[in-house]
Amino acid sequence: QNEKAYQKQTGVNVGFRKDVKASKVAPGKFGKRYYKSIGLGFKTPRSAIEGTYIDKKCPFTGNISIRGRILSGVVKSTKMTRTITIRRDYFQFI
Repeated sequence: QNEKAYQKQTGVNVGFRKDVKASKVAPGKFGKRYYKSIGLGFKTPRSAIEGTYIDKKCPFTGNISIRGRILSGVVKSTKMTRTITIRRDYFQFI
């Protein structure tokens, strides 16, 4: 972990274990990783299912929902942690 505080996913008990062999269980299913399908035609990435990152603002592994419209544009800046600035082109009729 890169953060100073202990990072954990909400809804996942770290000390909880099922009586099932770890080799038979899929990486995220019934394991120590929470992930979900967000719908809207997006597939859950493999890094969200098998990864080790913890981000509460990730729509696949965190507690955030996708609503409204999907934005598209060009990434201009990634200076802040887990945040990007997007340039969107649009027409303004006079």
